[in-house]
Amino acid sequence: MDDIISRQRRRTLRAGIAIMGAGAWHVATGARAQSTQTQASGSGATLDDIRQIDAGVLNVGYAQAGPPDGPVVILLHGWPYDIHSYADVAPLLASNGYRVIVPYLRGYGSTRFRSPETPRNGQQVVTAIDVVALMDALRIDQAVLGGYDWGARSADIVAALWPERVKALVSVSGYLIGSQNANRKPLPPSAELQWWYQYYFATERGALGYAANVDAFNKLIWQLASPRWTFDDATYRRSAAAFRNADHVAIVIHNYRWRLGLAQGEPQYDALEQRLAAAPTISVPTVTLEGDANGAPHPEPAAYTRKFSGKYAHETIEGGVGHNLPQEAPRAFANAIVRAANL
Repeated sequence: MDDIISRQRRRTLRAGIAIMGAGAWHVATGARAQSTQTQASGSGATLDDIRQIDAGVLNVGYAQAGPPDGPVVILLHGWPYDIHSYADVAPLLASNGYRVIVPYLRGYGSTRFRSPETPRNGQQVVTAIDVVALMDALRIDQAVLGGYDWGARSADIVAALWPERVKALVSVSGYLIGSQNANRKPLPPSAELQWWYQYYFATERGALGYAANVDAFNKLIWQLASPRWTFDDATYRRSAAAFRNADHVAIVIHNYRWRLGLAQGEPQYDALEQRLAAAPTISVPTVTLEGDANGAPHPEPAAYTRKFSGKYAHETIEGGVGHNLPQEAPRAFANAIVRAANL
């Protein structure tokens, strides 16, 4: 794997300190920065100056908060969401000394492929490789990783395959590493029903339907996945802007078709996918979280506890918290980052 991702010398990160309260999230303009001036609805937090950096096959757009020499936390969003899931988490961490980095995943926001020849690939390992490539580009040896949905899966994979790059892990819904072979096994009917969109995307009608109705489709997913989250239209529109990325539909469709073995991955990643198919354990300090009102398909904590072989804690967040846990319960998520960093 050394020919895909450069290895860097490991450095010790400062221990996190307790969450004290929210501060303003303001990112200083860099030489290559691209400003967006986005206001977080109802929170007072802002996302200023989305920066761009070449990292692997991508030019990645990312927000950064906190002191540049602080312990690094990288926060990864899922589908169909964007970096604003962390608009209230980041200032909590930044105000307490953490350097917080929130990138747009491939197919979202200002992240772009550097070459038109690169396959618009959504298989599980590539988004994890994107994370390590971003760390390399930013000269970050090690970071605390946090995520949910696709972001949790990517963080899990980095922790499993390259544990030396991960100080600690916070993963919503726990262990999400899968394989095409495992996904071929049928589920009970009630569980299959929850995956309706995956089967829709497997058809040409579904691909065309998603392309024609991205905003309405993704808003429906928000409502189904977080049935007790009363987000307003402004909050949704703020994130929906990220779905206008020219590669968004291709990445989403490929991801779900790849899971079912209906689309091929890139051959250079076959060995890594074979390692992931063996469901490797994760040894880094980990906190897993679950919302008590998660309406999206997700495993029960009892099913994945043994997949974490290092220091480990689990917490169920109550109060009607759904799938987008960082945005629905930002203080609980921020506290989990601090707790994981200090396990």
